[in-house]
Amino acid sequence: SGAEAAERERKPNVIFILADDLGYGDLGCYGQQTIQTPNLDRMAVEGMIFTDHYAGSTVCAPSRCCLMTGLHTGHAHVRGNARVPLRPSDVTVAELLQQAGYTTGIIGKWGLGEPDTTGIPNRQGFDHWFGYLNQRHAHNYYPKYLWRNEQMVELANEVRDVNPPGGVATRRVQYSHDLFTADALDFVTRHKNGPFFLYLAYTIPHANNEAGKEGMEVPSYGAYANEDWPDPQKGHAAMISRMDGDIGRLLARLKSLGIDEKTVVFFSSDNGPHKEGGADPAFFDSNGPLRGHKRDLYEGGIRVPLIARWPGQIPAGSGTNHVSAFWDFLPTCCDLAGVVPPGGIDGLSMAPTLLGKPRRQRQHPYLYWEFHEQGKKQAVRAGNWKAVRVNVAKNPDGPIELYNLEADLGEQENVADLHPDIVAKMAAIMTNARTDSENWRWPRQGS
Repeated sequence: SGAEAAERERKPNVIFILADDLGYGDLGCYGQQTIQTPNLDRMAVEGMIFTDHYAGSTVCAPSRCCLMTGLHTGHAHVRGNARVPLRPSDVTVAELLQQAGYTTGIIGKWGLGEPDTTGIPNRQGFDHWFGYLNQRHAHNYYPKYLWRNEQMVELANEVRDVNPPGGVATRRVQYSHDLFTADALDFVTRHKNGPFFLYLAYTIPHANNEAGKEGMEVPSYGAYANEDWPDPQKGHAAMISRMDGDIGRLLARLKSLGIDEKTVVFFSSDNGPHKEGGADPAFFDSNGPLRGHKRDLYEGGIRVPLIARWPGQIPAGSGTNHVSAFWDFLPTCCDLAGVVPPGGIDGLSMAPTLLGKPRRQRQHPYLYWEFHEQGKKQAVRAGNWKAVRVNVAKNPDGPIELYNLEADLGEQENVADLHPDIVAKMAAIMTNARTDSENWRWPRQGS
């Protein structure tokens, strides 16, 4: 009917592209001097760049859980890199958009449910799924197989198992990233009449941890082949530039299909830069002005790029210091699709900021993270204050470090002694911002 067509017309397509272990400083538009990212830089010029956006966590699985469910790690079902699948009761952004008439697809890395569990993408709101279910399997860019919906698809690569399902290819034929790009181009072409939601979860520039110092796997070093850099650094740069070129192809496809102005595209990363597979985050200054990297709750571990582009709707060449996080994605999509978000989530829609109406934007009183490795850690950002507590397992009410991000973005000067009142507020948030979880034990706090 005419009304249905008008409704379809009104709801934008949504593409969320997620890089894996890409640092805040790894893109030209965020200050990168060496690695070439012309397509993402142009996307920023044509859209909006967020300076104060945060990942869900400082490692993969919990970060992706926050993105999909609108909950931070104090409430999310998956709070660490263990094999805990999403449950039927967990409501994902894909389910909500599916109910709003969207065709939903995920391509790349999932990490929120193993085969035959309640957590696989097809049971969590996705019509189409192609990629890696298990994050260790996703370390290998030349795997023996990938999943297409609930079927295992054999590839032409030959692989030596190292830490199953992780492995190292002995015969490299099909590079998974290239397969993901081809599938993404096919998905948007097939569903050009919309509305569609595509979650394109690339694994670049994650290392193949099983391959040791040869972990930055890429078919060629491209523009960097003749640089006098260590091979892992050539691989790191070549991966990012390869991904950038493929994102350029995807944006060009939206234009050629005539759906550029009907499609909002987001680009981000799941956590800060890694130090694995021979990579050295200091070599390219991958964390930019920030302190720390993957597995830290300092800014370098959790503050990530976010670029958003929607021609005619998101003001071109704009930037925002709105403080936002992965758990805001679900309510933002609900807002754009005209759906009521579920109650009890932690996210706030970023739509007012995106659409150039910052005065209407609701603000978070705080952002909260907890991390379940390295002795357990917590962090809070409230206004320009940032609090970090380490070794929670040993000392649940131990000292809190406090940083003023406005004066000290690099978190070099712990000013906790000067602001006991703010430290006390942060301690209360750390105690109250979380609920207990049977899978993620936490010591009693605030007693």
